[in-house]
Order: sequence, then C-alpha cells, then structure tokens
Amino acid sequence: MQSKLARFKHFVIDLKKYNTIIFDCDGVILNSNFQKIEAYRNAAITYGATKSQAEDLVTYHVKLTGISRNIKFKYFLKEIMGEEILDSSMNSLVGNLNKEVVSLLKGCEIASGMKKLKFETRKSTWMVASGGDQEELRFLFKKKKITSYFDGGIYGSPSSKHEIIESKLKNKNFLPTLFLGDSLYDIQTAQKYNLDFIFIYGWTDLKNWKKICDDKGLTYIEKIEDLI
Repeated sequence: MQSKLARFKHFVIDLKKYNTIIFDCDGVILNSNFQKIEAYRNAAITYGATKSQAEDLVTYHVKLTGISRNIKFKYFLKEIMGEEILDSSMNSLVGNLNKEVVSLLKGCEIASGMKKLKFETRKSTWMVASGGDQEELRFLFKKKKITSYFDGGIYGSPSSKHEIIESKLKNKNFLPTLFLGDSLYDIQTAQKYNLDFIFIYGWTDLKNWKKICDDKGLTYIEKIEDLI
C-alpha cells in the first residue's frame, strides 16, 4: 500500500520542469547505508575502540546520516574516546573508513531505472550532493560506470551539502531544482534552500521516515525507478 500511495502522490510532479536534479548517494543511488554502518564500526575498532565505543559511533553516524564524516569523527574522539582532536587521529580514522567503504561498496546494488530516468530528464542537469568523501565517491562511481550520468558534478565531504548547494545557487540556471534524498538532513537541507524534495525510502536507515514525511507533507517513493 505504501508504494501505491507514494506513486500516486508523485504523479502531480512534472520532472521535466527542473533545471537541476540533486541526488544523495547512500540509500538513493547506492544500496549502501548498512554497508556504511559496518564500515564505521570497523574503522572505530581498527582505531582502537572497544565494541561498545564502536557501537556508540554507529549510533551517532545513523543519527547524523548524510552529514560529513569529519563531524562524526570529531564527536567520536572527544565524546566517546575522551581524546583530544588531533589531525593525526582524524587522518587515521578517515583513512580506515575510506578503506572499509571502498571494500564494502564495490559490490553494492545500484538503483535501477537510472538510464531511463536520465533520458526522461535529459534537459536537466544531474548532480550528487553527499555526506560521503568526495574523492571516494568519484572513485566508486567511476568503477561502477555511472559517472557520466552526473553532468553537474559529484560532490561530497569535506564540503557540506549546504556548502555544495550554496555554491550552485550562484548559477542562474540552477533553479528550479529537485532533491532526491533519504535522510532527515536531506529533508532539512531541501527546506532550508526551498528546493522541491522527494524522499526515497527503500534503502533508508531513518526508522521513523514515514511519520516525518507525513507530518511534513512530503512525497515519498520506494526507489528511483518509481519516478518513471
């Protein structure tokens, strides 16, 4: 019933009116949210955290899904490990996470319907705004042969989604824009910049996504292919 309702709600949206379509990556383009959880857990343990401390990081990561790993690791060092935030510690954690992510995400599922949606919205510019590491994203997209879809660029950490969008707002052809996301931060970002938004729930790790979407009157669909 959820999928039928979501599709019905979507039919009022004219995709062809958008100059830009922004995609979050994890949970939208790639079925990678739960692999990312495992990557954060492993990165913390490799750093020297106990299993309990690693789980505390995972909980914080899920709470802040879509937000830069730098923010999460600063919290981890200061609040969970009780350590000073040093460049060496941050570099170690980010390096551990990068290795874990690349290893775990090489085989993860890509959203179906991308090619057809690109054709249907061929006059729109596609871009990625993710909380993931920018170079890591570009590497993975190249490996998965989906870089060419995103003619507007693939962007991520260390820039925040807010910084990425603010830089694009300077382009007079950026609006109107549609944002496709799966996290609370994605919703908040779209609302901050008054962008149209569709929630993709099929791979989300946001437990109360439906109540949030219903309360805010947001359109939601299970997966990208439901757009077409």
